[in-house]
Amino acid sequence: MTDLNGELIRLIEQNHREDGSVATAIPRLHLVRFSRPTERIHGFYEPAFCIVAQGRKRAMLGDRIFEYDRSRFLVVSVDVPVVGQIIDATPREPYLCLRLDLDRALLASLFMELGDGFRDRLGHDRAPEQGVVLSAVTPELLDASLRLVRLLEKPADTAVLAPLVEREILYRLICSDQGVRLWQIAHRESRLQQINRAIGRLQRDFEKPITVAELAAEAGMSVSAFHQHFKTITAMSPLQYQKQLRLQEARRLILSAALDAASAGHRVGYDSASQFSREYSRLFGAPPMRDAARLRAQPAVSAAV
Repeated sequence: MTDLNGELIRLIEQNHREDGSVATAIPRLHLVRFSRPTERIHGFYEPAFCIVAQGRKRAMLGDRIFEYDRSRFLVVSVDVPVVGQIIDATPREPYLCLRLDLDRALLASLFMELGDGFRDRLGHDRAPEQGVVLSAVTPELLDASLRLVRLLEKPADTAVLAPLVEREILYRLICSDQGVRLWQIAHRESRLQQINRAIGRLQRDFEKPITVAELAAEAGMSVSAFHQHFKTITAMSPLQYQKQLRLQEARRLILSAALDAASAGHRVGYDSASQFSREYSRLFGAPPMRDAARLRAQPAVSAAV
């Protein structure tokens, strides 16, 4: 796989020369580059596949830690708050990866073509697992990923060939040990998607008081089953997840809308300024305004996988 990986490095560097994440001309395909290690970056990962060409990254979901490099690919199955950190990158050998956002409709179409027998062999009815996972990169998956990036050099071919290569990548993922996870993303009534409906409610109404019973009803589960599945997938309770949404949005408001801490806290649902400041400091390591000043003094980075 060395030659394939070397070409992937060359193509990513050729198409993305600045640090950060960039959307490409190919739908759902992003390239990521960092020329030096970063501090911990808080953000939300959306359902995606990520394969590293060079360097190494650490992702923290709750108390779970995932380190990945070119030997392991990452799959995210549901929106989750993750702390990401580039831990191996230099200007000479930057961290380079590609991210392909997962298209649920395309996955569902593939599973329809593969038929019930294939889905039954997966054992797809088992309980959902954690929302972030690593697996070993195979030559077939690396080759398909490389061919997708190659199309950036041939824009005339992209409209016809990119959808075919994307389907192949998804097929390779389905045939890997993450096949069940891909089925759960695709299937509207899987337990993963039931939890996803509750996550959607949290994202829409994060600033409002929401009970676990309301979220369980949104998911169509009993309270005990909902709480168990939610924590398995996200590594946190529903209310901890809501807190992450609130605090990350407050941080964004302080940085981009120049709100003071009390106003930002109130905007995201905190009645107590002292509680907001305390919980903000616990998550981000400093009180709101000191944290904002530190971030403004640093180059902007994203939490892209």
